[in-house]
Amino acid sequence: MTSTERRGGVRRFTRAERMVHRTTATLILLCTTTAAFLYIGPLAQLVGQRNIVATVHEWSGVLLPVPVLLGLFSPAFRADLRRLNRFAPYDRRWLSAVRRGLTAPADRPAGKFNAGQKLYAGWIAGAVLVMMFTGLLMWFIHLLPAISRTSAIFVHDVLAWAIAAVLAGHIRKAFQDPEARRGMRTGHVDRDWADQQHPRWLARNDNGPEPKGSGPFRS
Repeated sequence: MTSTERRGGVRRFTRAERMVHRTTATLILLCTTTAAFLYIGPLAQLVGQRNIVATVHEWSGVLLPVPVLLGLFSPAFRADLRRLNRFAPYDRRWLSAVRRGLTAPADRPAGKFNAGQKLYAGWIAGAVLVMMFTGLLMWFIHLLPAISRTSAIFVHDVLAWAIAAVLAGHIRKAFQDPEARRGMRTGHVDRDWADQQHPRWLARNDNGPEPKGSGPFRS
C-alpha cells in the first residue's frame, strides 16, 4: 500500500497507463497544432519552414497508434480497454441523467469510466483511424487510385474540425475536474471523489473489468 492509499487515496492509473495517455495526447496536440499552422491563413504566414511543419504533422499522425500498441504489454491498460469497450445498463442511466440535467451521484452510476468517457474513447479512436487512412491517401497519392485525393482531403479536413471541437470539450471537462487531472498526473485519486464519481468501480475494488453489456463497442 502506498502512502497516498494510506491517506485515503486509491490508485486509478498505473505508470504505463499514464505514459500511454501522455504520449498519445502529445502526438494529438502536435497533429492539431501543426494542422492549424498549415491550413489557417494567418497562422501559416507566421511559419517560415512549412516543409518542417508538414513533416512533423505527418509523422506525429503516423506514430499515433504506437503508444496504444506498446500499452498492450501492460495488463492494467488491457483491462482498461476492456472496460472502455463495454457498455453496461447503468451507462444508459448515466446518459439519461445527463440529458435530464441530473447531477447527483446516485443518478449517474459509473464504473472506472463513465458513459461519456466510453463514448469519447470510441469516437476518438475511430476518428484517428479515419484521419490516418485519409492522410496516407493524401501522402501516397497512388495508394488507392479508386479514391480521389480531393475526396480524401475533404474527409480529412472536415473530420479535423470535428476532432478539434471534441478535444476542446475534453480539455474543458478536464480543467473542471482537478481530481481527475491529479489521477492522470499521479495515478491516485481521493477515495471520496472516486466514491462519488465512479461508485461502481470503487465498489469492485478495481479487481477486474466491468460486467459485460451491449452497446456501440461490443455485442
